[in-house]
Amino acid sequence: MRPVFAELAGQQRIIQVLERQIELGAPTHAWLFTGPPGSGRTTAARAFAAALQCERQPAGCGQCTACVQVLEGTHPDVDFISTHKVAYQIEDVRQLITRAQESARTGRWRIIIIEDADRMTERTTNVLLKAIEEPPARTLWFLCAPSPADVLVTIRSRCRAVNLSIPSVDEVADLLVRRDGLSQEQAHFAARVSQSHIGVARMLARDEQARSRREEVISLPLRLRTLPQAMAAAAQVVSLATDHAEATTGASLAERTAALRHANGLGEEETIPPGLRGAFKQLEEDAKRFSRRATFDSLDRTLIDLTTFFRDVLTLQLGTRVELINEHRRKEISAYAAAQPSEKTLSQIDAINGTRRRLAANVTPLLALEALMSTLLQPVRR
Repeated sequence: MRPVFAELAGQQRIIQVLERQIELGAPTHAWLFTGPPGSGRTTAARAFAAALQCERQPAGCGQCTACVQVLEGTHPDVDFISTHKVAYQIEDVRQLITRAQESARTGRWRIIIIEDADRMTERTTNVLLKAIEEPPARTLWFLCAPSPADVLVTIRSRCRAVNLSIPSVDEVADLLVRRDGLSQEQAHFAARVSQSHIGVARMLARDEQARSRREEVISLPLRLRTLPQAMAAAAQVVSLATDHAEATTGASLAERTAALRHANGLGEEETIPPGLRGAFKQLEEDAKRFSRRATFDSLDRTLIDLTTFFRDVLTLQLGTRVELINEHRRKEISAYAAAQPSEKTLSQIDAINGTRRRLAANVTPLLALEALMSTLLQPVRR
């Protein structure tokens, strides 16, 4: 396996396909990388781009200037596009198409990697369609999305599909040991509770606060006995998500504002000239949109973690002999499982999934969480 693909856990079949394309030297002009969150679809696209731009043979060394630049996101001929907005705007895509017309400066290819291509509306995707149908010479498009169904069929039919699967817990744990120097015990715990989501596993392994927040979430059902407690828990979850988003947004806005000041020769305290106020105002508007998206993402992750508790409860109730996601809380989960029927557990899982859909539809988070928490009150023991 080429070194650039070393961080793709459990994707040997996909790696073989990409390596074959590298050897042929004439890759398809448009690719669609799909896979569940945490499967590594964006990592695969970036690694493939690095191998195609590699300066050595066999290509994909991971050490030459081109490989390092692509993997770090600084290569002049590889554009990595993501958005903090709920959806890509038409203007965003038009700028991409303009950039795609430029010839490669130092590399063999001009490569555009679009993360979360599923965030494109139909109108926006139609703007991109012609550029993908008739790309300039030596220009490649890499689109990343959770599943093929999340991308319009007109785009899907013009791309070569790369479908990644969820790696196993052991495969993710091995990656964390090899890449991050974790012990086997630490790595297996992080891989298991993240449900093989590589990015989340790495965060949980490194960040004690993230582990503590997760433990708070999965222990919520064990603490909810009264309706006032349920309402308080809903407010706490929303507050934590909002605080986390605002902290992230504030740091990002400060960095971007400082960079814009530097680019225009302005000191930290210098008054912004009238001609530049629009640019700084746009940064603030983007930060607000990012904050809303970050809050949603944080709440969604919280609900995913909460679901693991009830999946474990159901696992015990059905008598399946598999390792629990939250194996370290088996005793408490077993007691909870014994106190209610499996039908109620299924209804609670459905309630969590319904809340995720309502949040995605822009329902007020506190109202959605209050309704959910009232369904998760601890069963009365007789």
